[in-house]
Amino acid sequence: MAVVTNTFQSTQAVGNREELSDVVSRITPEDTPIYSLIEKGRCVTVHPEWETDELVAPGANIREEGEEYAFGAIAPPKRLGNYTQIMRKDWIISATQEVVSEAGNVQKRKYQKLKKGVEIRKDVEFAIADTNASAGGATREFGSLNTWIETNVSRGATGANGGFNPGTGLTVAPVTGTQRAFTKAILDDVMQQGYQNGANFRHVSVSPYVKSVFVTFMSDANVAPFRYAVSQGGERNTIVATADYYEGPFGTVMIHPNRVQAVSTGLARNAFFIDTDMLSFLWLRNIQEDRDVAKTGDADKGVIIGEGTLKVHNEKGLGIAADLFGLSAAS
Repeated sequence: MAVVTNTFQSTQAVGNREELSDVVSRITPEDTPIYSLIEKGRCVTVHPEWETDELVAPGANIREEGEEYAFGAIAPPKRLGNYTQIMRKDWIISATQEVVSEAGNVQKRKYQKLKKGVEIRKDVEFAIADTNASAGGATREFGSLNTWIETNVSRGATGANGGFNPGTGLTVAPVTGTQRAFTKAILDDVMQQGYQNGANFRHVSVSPYVKSVFVTFMSDANVAPFRYAVSQGGERNTIVATADYYEGPFGTVMIHPNRVQAVSTGLARNAFFIDTDMLSFLWLRNIQEDRDVAKTGDADKGVIIGEGTLKVHNEKGLGIAADLFGLSAAS
């Protein structure tokens, strides 16, 4: 029906109050699967080092009666190290903005301090999963997990390992190969290599897309299918289309979808096989607020800073399936 002439509508009004909710919805997830899984420790220098050793491969051991002893040489342990990396987040808010009434109080010191702390934690996860080699000097960087692993690996065509270089004391970034789809055969291959080399994989960190591909392994002819009894009495049923654990010929691993690995093709293309006893994160300076930032104007300045490094106890206890399609069936 038509509106009666001279009806005053809200679109003509001046001075109607705005309605802005005090609740600000932040959807950025805060989970950090790899960093959360591994042990945290302390270091006291910018270049902590450690050693690795291993048993000689078993072989025939048969000696003659009355034989004189001969003494074999001792193989020295390998000496490894990683540099610490400084990570920082900061903000500056005018003194006026800090005191004015604001819906949600997002642009205030208290909220920003909490938010920046979470962001640094996510950056630690990113640095663990990225492809950067270690670097010394003033702008030092720790070698990512990807740059250490060279024993239990599956790479695409033309791909090559990085690894620790004892001559330079630095890790080397691997060479990317031709991308391929994640398959049960690749999963079994890396787990078998790890088993034969002494690893005890417990976790696999993958991009969300690779996790969705893993779920399809339940359709493999060699995998026992899920079977659920249909409930009785009109109860609601559920379509089950997921799996979190893989029990294969060489152990059981939990598959973790890692949202940080979904931020780029470079991170998404790798699946990390982890034994948490072989990996830890050492803090030289814990993530904390720098309370000594000088006030130099009519504003509040804040800095959250931390410095730490990744310790790969023995790369033979870890594994990687690299060059996977990690974001989609073609990327």
